[in-house]
Amino acid sequence: MANNVSLNVKCTHCNHTLMDYKKQLNGKPSIKVNVKNENGDKGFLWLCSTYGCYEKECDIELKEGTRVIMTCTSCGEKLNTEIPCKTCDARMIKFNIEIGGVVSICDRVGCESHYVMIDDLTNTLRKFQREYGD
Repeated sequence: MANNVSLNVKCTHCNHTLMDYKKQLNGKPSIKVNVKNENGDKGFLWLCSTYGCYEKECDIELKEGTRVIMTCTSCGEKLNTEIPCKTCDARMIKFNIEIGGVVSICDRVGCESHYVMIDDLTNTLRKFQREYGD
């Protein structure tokens, strides 16, 4: 993927955008979700939308190595899945990519495991080129 490509993502349940254009990380709009930590504290988490960037900001404490629950800011549905992380055996969190496909990240704070799955590669590449150029 091109450098500094910001992936615009949506909820896997209600398809509502999770992009926060007011809060930028790494110079791009962030991904905003509700988050609950291991103590049951609830708040907002902003994730960097640039593929491969691990910057984040949160208004509650997230301890390194603990697992979190993320929910959609619109419908409130849980974004965590039962898919195991291939790196640390926690579970993956899924987001729909607006141009097609899914991006998944680990629910363990500090684990950098992530991947992108494209459903229709030809169609998604066309959309990608229209949006981001060559």
